[in-house]
Amino acid sequence: TPIPRTLHMSLIGLRDMSTIEEPPEERVPVQTFVIEYEDEIIKEAILREIERGGQVFFVYNRVRGIRRITANLQQLLPGISFAVAHGQMNEKELENIMIGFMEKKYDVLVCTTIIESGIDIQNANTIIIYDADKFGLSQLYQLRGRVGRSNKMAYAYFSYQKDKVLTEQSEKRLRAIKEFTEFGSGFKIAMRDLEIRGAGNLLGVEQHGHMMMIGYELYCKLLEETVKEIQGETFVKLGEVLIEIETNAYIPNYYIKDEVVKIEIYKKIASISSKQEMDEIEDELIDRFGDIPKEVYNLMQIAYIKALSERMGISRVGEEREKLVVEFYETNKMTPYIISGLVADYGVRLYINAGKKPFIKYNYVDYSNKLKEFVVFFERINQLLTNDAEHHFEVQ
Repeated sequence: TPIPRTLHMSLIGLRDMSTIEEPPEERVPVQTFVIEYEDEIIKEAILREIERGGQVFFVYNRVRGIRRITANLQQLLPGISFAVAHGQMNEKELENIMIGFMEKKYDVLVCTTIIESGIDIQNANTIIIYDADKFGLSQLYQLRGRVGRSNKMAYAYFSYQKDKVLTEQSEKRLRAIKEFTEFGSGFKIAMRDLEIRGAGNLLGVEQHGHMMMIGYELYCKLLEETVKEIQGETFVKLGEVLIEIETNAYIPNYYIKDEVVKIEIYKKIASISSKQEMDEIEDELIDRFGDIPKEVYNLMQIAYIKALSERMGISRVGEEREKLVVEFYETNKMTPYIISGLVADYGVRLYINAGKKPFIKYNYVDYSNKLKEFVVFFERINQLLTNDAEHHFEVQ
């Protein structure tokens, strides 16, 4: 069953996963159609199934109105026997209806999603779903699984109201259920559901939605660290860096339209740890999407600055009155070697406080290209820190 959070946990190693790729003997894939609801199409689908001795599920997922839709179908198909089943019926009445349908006393069962799981009626090999655009992808997948449970060809019709403008998500769900019909497609549908709905909430019970509360980058980082810890791997936990730079840094919709691809690129940018990686992502973006907008380039530079900052023990990067402010965690970062190197390069444009909470204020020059200037500044600090560490090592 496509449950995004459970699948995501398997993909990242929190849960084990096994796949069954061999279909039951003599089964054939369900023929799937996504259609506008039209009486003539529905009439033809029902008659074709009954003429070959089969039965039909008609799913209408509202108790209010289910009798009306049944009356309309009876008027459309005189001589065909109908039964109604929904969750508000008493237990005995519902049991009698289901037993009667299994014993072929009725041709068509008009029902709610009460049949979604646990139903195995091999003679029912056509299912018609009314307003399929209002169902989740996992529901559509489960409902389609109610037919095709024998060696007969089965048919699934996912209908939506005529001339209705579907939402983007509804269109994606219906496209997915139509596209993946072969055996073994459950895993592919689960992957697509993961793409459409998101991975779910790591820190709560919700099975859907992106990590809006903590951010996708932190979400993946927490997962990665926890999995490594459980598996007994050792890793260096870097201090979190607070970045407070006033700039536009995001991926515009006109540059990458597909939301799933956009999340993929955000994750790649967030994982930048070196200049080489930033250059590689830059080349990939140009190759896949064309010239990079300034907002995206800003995002990449901020990710690179953050990576350098974590490496150098910086706790905060911010701005005050056109000055870059860099705050450190440790007092011993501001050694005489580093201070003298920075003063030699930047002179009076720097203010350095080497006290208990050391910080640097840097008076930058070009506001329109400040991030590029910041990158050069951070690379210089990193170089001085590296040289200073190597010098201490040689002395020892």
